[in-house]
Amino acid sequence: MMDINTNTDYMTNAQGHRVPIDLVSDIDKARNDLVQEIVSAANALRETMINFKIDTLADIGAFVELSAEKYGAKLGGKKGNVTLTSYDGSYKVVRSIGEYLVFDERLQVAKELIDECIHVWSKGSNDNIRALVEHAFQVDKQGKVSTGRILGLTRLDIKDATWRKAMQAITDSMQVSGTATYVRVYRRIGDDDQWEQVALDIAKL
Repeated sequence: MMDINTNTDYMTNAQGHRVPIDLVSDIDKARNDLVQEIVSAANALRETMINFKIDTLADIGAFVELSAEKYGAKLGGKKGNVTLTSYDGSYKVVRSIGEYLVFDERLQVAKELIDECIHVWSKGSNDNIRALVEHAFQVDKQGKVSTGRILGLTRLDIKDATWRKAMQAITDSMQVSGTATYVRVYRRIGDDDQWEQVALDIAKL
């Protein structure tokens, strides 16, 4: 970034200080120009991808309405998930709607019940189960637990009555906090029934 003050040019450094342009080394200027160029291109690409998603979702929605109107058919289930396949079967476009899950205070009730289970079970299983539970209830930097790890506990085939009560508390504590709509494009690999997702993530290109 370059600031103009009367007849002197300045560049602002990372500490917020304005440094006269003639005191900034050529390599620092070149690095700054490169970073600014890349960031500008990245922002333009982001806008293109946003417009692509908006346009694609609008096109899919319009096609769903057209199909229902013309043939009396409904594409997708009650969640709004839709799969469209090209005529030759080489490509498919998937619209999926995912839910964001959060847990209310009953998750703490479940944790207490699980701790009760660990306390009364034999010592032989205590350490392993406790490690599994502590891992599941770990929080991230934002203080949130992993939905996947918590739900993983409910898939354990443990028939203890208190454990089952804890799993029910976990289920009851789940609340849908919002939804997200995804668009994924796939291409068929060879003649097999295998699909490869067209990568739109820079890291996967």
